[in-house]
Amino acid sequence: MSEKNKMKDQFSALRNLPPFFKMVWQVSPGLATTNLVLRLLKSGLPLATLYVGKEIIDTIVYLMENQGADQRFLWTMVGLELLFAVASDLLNRAITLTDSLLGDLFSNQTSVELIRHAAQLDLYQFENPTFYDKLERARRQTTSRTVLMSEVLSQVQDLITLLFLGAGLVVFNPWLILLLVVAVIPSFLGETHFNQQAYSLTRQWTPERRELDYLRFIGASDQTAKEVKMFGLSEFLAERFREVADRYFWANRKISVRRAGVGGLLSALGTLSYYGAYIFIIIQTIGGLLTLGTLTFLAGSFSRMRALLQGMMNRFSRIAEKALYLQDLFDFLALKPEIQSLVEAKEVPATFQTGFIFEHVSFKYPNSEQWAIRNLSFELKAGEKLALVGENGAGKTTLVKLLSRLYEPTEGRILLDGVDIRDYDLAAYRKLQGVIFQDFQRYQLKAGENIAVGNVEALSEDELIASAAEKSLADSVVNMLPQGYEQMLGKRFTDGVELSGGQWQKVALARAYMRDAQLYILDEPTAALDARAEHEVFQRFAELIDGKTAVLISHRFSTVRMADRILFLEYGKLLELGSHEELVALGGKYAELFALQAAGYK
Repeated sequence: MSEKNKMKDQFSALRNLPPFFKMVWQVSPGLATTNLVLRLLKSGLPLATLYVGKEIIDTIVYLMENQGADQRFLWTMVGLELLFAVASDLLNRAITLTDSLLGDLFSNQTSVELIRHAAQLDLYQFENPTFYDKLERARRQTTSRTVLMSEVLSQVQDLITLLFLGAGLVVFNPWLILLLVVAVIPSFLGETHFNQQAYSLTRQWTPERRELDYLRFIGASDQTAKEVKMFGLSEFLAERFREVADRYFWANRKISVRRAGVGGLLSALGTLSYYGAYIFIIIQTIGGLLTLGTLTFLAGSFSRMRALLQGMMNRFSRIAEKALYLQDLFDFLALKPEIQSLVEAKEVPATFQTGFIFEHVSFKYPNSEQWAIRNLSFELKAGEKLALVGENGAGKTTLVKLLSRLYEPTEGRILLDGVDIRDYDLAAYRKLQGVIFQDFQRYQLKAGENIAVGNVEALSEDELIASAAEKSLADSVVNMLPQGYEQMLGKRFTDGVELSGGQWQKVALARAYMRDAQLYILDEPTAALDARAEHEVFQRFAELIDGKTAVLISHRFSTVRMADRILFLEYGKLLELGSHEELVALGGKYAELFALQAAGYK
């Protein structure tokens, strides 16, 4: 990329600042206003302090030449300088406080928005590596952008101070302003160039940095500790981390070394320009054109302005760099889900009348040429219990995700009571479902909260939570815990208790009973239970949801035979459909696998 384009990118990134500060303002208008007023007051103090210092020196010189003259003006100026010094310190502390409070509020609010927005996006987006890169970069902005807020406000404050000091320089000698520009521009251009390179490197290496985070996690995690020890993975993971980290280090080192060398030369050029101006002022003072106080004022003003300009130029580069990163946050928040409710969505029936119909439904994952579901047509009647059977990869989980509208069919449609499910209100449609997937989440929360997430609006309804636990047999697990439903589960937090796989599954199953659902979906949620326990869970499940529609997935044929009908999938296509007795009598693939599994128990 050419220097012109790099500079253009940095300036165009500043477009992100207005919406950014709109977000900051919305977090706390009162704090934001207070911060601005404090900074405005602080910006005028440097010029006032320098001018008072000039008056003090000139007055001292006058008093030395005129012994016995009135000293009241001198001490008034000294008192005023002391007042400015105290005020400056108090303002600095107040600004730091409001910066910190605003930054914390902004970081918290941005994290909340990130969580809420992520929940609105489609499931397939979370299964896309490119999306994960965007999500990772957006996550990083929730905390690091608070520094940007402080730097931009400091930039405005320094600009006002610069204008005050510049007015003072122009009164005495306008040429000093030109020397000042020569002193800082080269350094600014250098910083801009290397900040752009650093941003490009960071962005290009997002996948590698995600890999480093992942390696750090699996290398030192309670979830992976057993296998890391048993398989002796520590050295393998450490070396993999070292390899990726070293490649990033050397790429970054190249930029850092060049930045230090070139930056040093440009900074030296600025220092020479400053001392050229300083010598010019000294010569004028020796020649009697300036007083000693004026020399101090001009030298102080020039030095302060040079430091301010240098700081502002460098800060501008950092602001532009951070504004480039800020774009990552806005890009993520701008993502829109494809699966959402229509403007005039239909009301979901409180009780299903006829049930679901799959009409020539096909589905393929984004960026995939292979069909996960192909031309699938069948009926799931209201109140019917349907079991899905098939080998791994047959499309069982994909089917239930289509049914729950986590995915949309690529072709065909799914009807509920004769209406395309895409025409129903999405949130209301999902609320009528009780779903537990095979990869259910083990939340590091209290036992009661772990159950209540199935219907989080009922978080405070203890009787409903206890009832759901009883239905799923999780009550026997909770009763063994020292603090019952208040017991923290998992080992991430203090006093947490870890459960066995089967115990976790009973807790997860309770989530399905938290809703008065019309459709229940159990996607192999009992895989960690033994055959007897699974049979008991499903037998109880069938009794408790009598009259409700249900879809269940299990590899144990002794369990799926309890369903009203069984749908056998192969390569995403419907192979066989019927009751257990009908499919055994058919003598097809289901009967073959049932016989093989039954033989294993003899």
